Amino acid sequence: MLLLASLSIFAVSVQVFAASPKIGESYGGGVVFYLDSTGEHGLIAARSDAKGHSLGKEEGFHTWYSATNVATEFVDGFSNWVLPNKEQLNQLFLHRREVGGFAETVYWSFSEGNAEEAWAQSFGSGVQVVGKKSNGSHVRAIRAF
Repeated sequence: MLLLASLSIFAVSVQVFAASPKIGESYGGGVVFYLDSTGEHGLIAARSDAKGHSLGKEEGFHTWYSATNVATEFVDGFSNWVLPNKEQLNQLFLHRREVGGFAETVYWSFSEGNAEEAWAQSFGSGVQVVGKKSNGSHVRAIRAF
């Protein structure tokens, strides 16, 4: 006598949800320092300040003109890095401990005060100032995700 067994195959659909990144976590080539209200989009900072310097400046110090170029030329696996605007720079200051690696010095923003001046922020005191674009400050590139 031959017994035939019935075999049933059930297809199971499993959805895998990736956890949204958190502030301070490594993500997308840098460290998350800002999340929008959905938690799905935000801003990432490079893990370190831009290297090099502008002519006549000490290592790590760039004029505003140089800073805008240095930030967009940063790669680290991604090509959409920019210099933060003054509001983004302030968010970066507020989360500087989570991101890490900041000097207690002034960092450039992309926001201009006028044709000869731009906004910057002290990462020692937190004060935002308008300075001559020819001054030297540090650069930390950011990118959106």
